[in-house]
Amino acid sequence: MSRGAACRLLRACPQLPTQIHGRLPARIHWARRSFRAAGSVPPGPGTCGSRDPGNGRLRLRRLPLTSDRRDGRALRRGGGTHYTMTNGGSVNSSTHLLDLLDEPIPGVGTYDDFHTIDWVREKCKDRERHRRINSKKKESAWEMTKSLYDAWSGWLVVTLTGLASGALAGLIDIAADWMTDLKEGICLSALWFNHEQCCWGSNETTFEERDKCPQWKTWAELIIGQAEGPGSYIMNYIMYIFWALSFAFLAVCLVKVFAPYACGSGIPEIKTILSGFIIRGYLGKWTLMIKTITLVLAVASGLSLGKEGPLVHVACCCGNIFSYLFPKYSTNEAKKREVLSAASAAGVSVAFGAPIGGVLFSLEEVSYYFPLKTLWRSFFAALVAAFVLRSINPFGNSRLVLFYVEYHTPWYLFELLPFILLGVFGGLWGAFFIRANIAWCHRRKSTKFGKYPVLEVIIVAAITAVIAFPNPYTRLNTSELIKELFTDCGPLESSSLCDYRNDMNASKIVDDIPDRPAGTGVYSAIWQLCLALIFKIIMTVFTFGIKVPSGLFIPSMAIGAIAGRIVGIAVEQLAYYHHDWFIFKEWCEVGADCITPGLYAMVGAAACLGGVTRMTVSLVVIVFELTGGLEYIVPLMAAVMTSKWVGDAFGREGIYEAHIRLNGYPFLDAKEEFTHTTLAADVMRPRRSDPPLAVLTQDNMTVEDIENLINETSYNGFPVIMSKESQRLVGFALRRDLTIAIESARKKQEGIVGSSRVCFAQHTPSLPAESPRPLKLRSILDMSPFTVTDHTPMEIVVDIFRKLGLRQCLVTHNGDQAPPWHYNKKRYPPSYGPDGKPRPRFNNVQLKPIAEEREETEEEVRLLNSTTL
Repeated sequence: MSRGAACRLLRACPQLPTQIHGRLPARIHWARRSFRAAGSVPPGPGTCGSRDPGNGRLRLRRLPLTSDRRDGRALRRGGGTHYTMTNGGSVNSSTHLLDLLDEPIPGVGTYDDFHTIDWVREKCKDRERHRRINSKKKESAWEMTKSLYDAWSGWLVVTLTGLASGALAGLIDIAADWMTDLKEGICLSALWFNHEQCCWGSNETTFEERDKCPQWKTWAELIIGQAEGPGSYIMNYIMYIFWALSFAFLAVCLVKVFAPYACGSGIPEIKTILSGFIIRGYLGKWTLMIKTITLVLAVASGLSLGKEGPLVHVACCCGNIFSYLFPKYSTNEAKKREVLSAASAAGVSVAFGAPIGGVLFSLEEVSYYFPLKTLWRSFFAALVAAFVLRSINPFGNSRLVLFYVEYHTPWYLFELLPFILLGVFGGLWGAFFIRANIAWCHRRKSTKFGKYPVLEVIIVAAITAVIAFPNPYTRLNTSELIKELFTDCGPLESSSLCDYRNDMNASKIVDDIPDRPAGTGVYSAIWQLCLALIFKIIMTVFTFGIKVPSGLFIPSMAIGAIAGRIVGIAVEQLAYYHHDWFIFKEWCEVGADCITPGLYAMVGAAACLGGVTRMTVSLVVIVFELTGGLEYIVPLMAAVMTSKWVGDAFGREGIYEAHIRLNGYPFLDAKEEFTHTTLAADVMRPRRSDPPLAVLTQDNMTVEDIENLINETSYNGFPVIMSKESQRLVGFALRRDLTIAIESARKKQEGIVGSSRVCFAQHTPSLPAESPRPLKLRSILDMSPFTVTDHTPMEIVVDIFRKLGLRQCLVTHNGDQAPPWHYNKKRYPPSYGPDGKPRPRFNNVQLKPIAEEREETEEEVRLLNSTTL
């Protein structure tokens, strides 16, 4: 805004400063919560790409600040933490207001790594930018063009994100299929063909052995010249293990050397980033490049993992990179998160071929702030990504996923009982997996074993390959296994799961084959599936969280599909041999197609995935889009809700929330209920040994005083008061803004020295003639910090932080006089120590003292412990 425009605004609204100051609390104290910032340390051996933050504890600092009307304290969500504070009556806030007459300082308003953003300030910045563009658009054609570009930039960035997400997903699918088949053999006629593509054009392929053709050669045929026999089996076994270890070793080395953030699923970190946390480099170009390559290698290695979860991370990397092309998003962290929400929807869209499910996934599972326009853009991004993937057609079946199925038999009412039982199994599996995986990851972080991520990946890959090869169902790629389990038995199926005895002489209908007695192949397949189920359960626990890209969707769906297929075959045989029972009598007549085992596999897959992630609506829609039938929504809903209820009985956290807590990320879950009946004053109890409040005065401090205060404390911000005598609140100044402003003034303004007076007031006070030039920093001051009273209930305060996305909140207390204070100097540590090792960073909580010292109750102690991250 120009200087003249600012003067016109002040002349038009002369009462503006009076109105603002009239709402400020007279007596203020503020509090900050101590947190060991997640990620102030580089990626350690413990967690995948997290910066091994350790546990944070709520630390209370007693800080005085008095004024003629109220005293208060502030609650701070510092360099990364939850906020759990305060309670009371009135809530005072107004728009963040900067001094209109000061020139903006470059760098002010930005954030350090591993800090949270101020949603209120970012929204105000965007509104100011929008008003500035609208005020100029009628001045010239160029300004009108800039206005239109700004208006359409949101649609452009989500379009580019959708295009890139679809293209990368198609590339990953094609490469992963080819490298998975490379473990078994190679196509001599065209090296870039996988097994299925190699045999498409062969005239020598038989119906019973459709996967065998002269063009495809196994490694045994190429090396020892034998296609059958013990020697051929052993050679193929050895080559399978060799390729699995090679792919896994290459993947973990690329991740460790080039992009430590490329490992894991990425969804816990994306949830944290979308809630307002800053993790520099997590969505960068190197992470995108390495994750795309290593995701193919990890899937091809045969590890018990999937590519669907990491595809969300890949899509968000695309959205983050493209957002830097548009100033509207590159300079505003809150607006950038709208793009990331749309990108996560595009990632699920290409992962499952479910555009609507992707939008609901973004809304239900990962997004923290989801306005209506983000819903439209998320839908558009998912649509574009799905269209691109469908155009690439990576699986050659004109579908977006490999295991797309269609059923032609309806379900019957009595089948709700086995569907609910599958939901119970899914809930139990989810609760077991979350506890077992978190326990193993915690052990990895706390022991020397976590210091050797390459060795861990090699051991897990070796065990997986050695055990998986003898069993045909574990040797298969997990997506192909799900496809086979989902598929209903028809006359064209040659799988052992469809080895039924044909007792009927009537001609068979292609889409309606009656239930038949199981043959020897079916019983053999059931035993193999039981072994595969145990294998998948154990290996998934140890695989999720290793230092390679590892998704959880596909392994969980595979476990549920195995259990569901076994239950489906059991119910099918029960209905065949006991069709006269009252539960089967009405629907399952002799010769009727009554039970569809593939449907049970689909319901079991949804139940297990729901038990692990605690997804509900989005999961049902995703699975519904996989099958293309509305008829099976009720069984899916019954199983998914049952799995959620059973899982919630053992713990309300899903796997992603559990990993967020394990990594120490600052995430305030909107779905978590706050049950404590305490007030802010009860929680923010000061200690007598706590230091006094670190404050800045309006015009009585020098540059050297402020620099000393910054060096001696680790707080991320300081209240600005009128003076030590009249402690009336003027505003709130962030530590980073102070540092940047002082450094900028030393470089660009002459006469700024350590003894220069710092002025936060609108008018510079009169100084002696020999005094050095004063430094005016009113432009970096937040003159309307959000305030609540100390009697505000904790539930209200938590909701305020959740819904407004505050970074700090000032808590006021009506009192006559503050008790005496103690002061303790504290140095702000750098990120790395003198030995080169990462050093933890603390963001302390400054608190106002309570006039009367209260007894410490057990409830308060539990509350303090429960806030430990």
